[in-house]
Amino acid sequence: MRKLTEEKLKAEQERLETMKEYEYRYEDHILLCGIDEVGRGPLAGPVVAGAVILPRDCEILYINDSKKLSEKKREALYLEIKEKALAYSVGVIGPEVIDDINILQATYEAMRLAVGKLGLKPQVLLNDAVTIPGLTMEQVPIIKGDAKSVSIAAASIIAKVTRDHMMEEYDILFPQYGFAKNKGYGTPVHISALKEYGPCPIHRRSFIKNFTS
Repeated sequence: MRKLTEEKLKAEQERLETMKEYEYRYEDHILLCGIDEVGRGPLAGPVVAGAVILPRDCEILYINDSKKLSEKKREALYLEIKEKALAYSVGVIGPEVIDDINILQATYEAMRLAVGKLGLKPQVLLNDAVTIPGLTMEQVPIIKGDAKSVSIAAASIIAKVTRDHMMEEYDILFPQYGFAKNKGYGTPVHISALKEYGPCPIHRRSFIKNFTS
């Protein structure tokens, strides 16, 4: 991270304080976990959920909704979150299951997997906009939570970088679709390749009906 002037550092710390509103609201609970997912919309690849428990006094400069960050900054924050978190995990649900149970249910399953793999049991989940069925702990759904909670923002970064890395590996196996660049989303290049070559094993059959005959 670039060196900050005192003024810029203070401004960034103040921004982070506003992103700890929910963390402070539930600070009486010992373990607070942020949950977020990435990959609900693509035509190919898995849906990935991240779960992160940060220490109360944790400061990670520039943490934010993963969509608002450059790839370089996401990668740096990904490493810093993994280093500083009390616990973190991901849940991954592949295309076949997405086709079988639908993307919403697959997203819930990815979130349950992520929570179950943490190694620590959180008392409260801060979720990005959803309430996850089948979990017993208290849940707080927050609209646009990845921009309002440092815990959810951390989970969004863990999920996004994990999935991006997976799609880059799939690009090596299936180079014609441009997965390293489009990450499975329906870009013109991806759709053109889909029409020319047909689907590969990681395409979501329920998502590509309009592009295949």
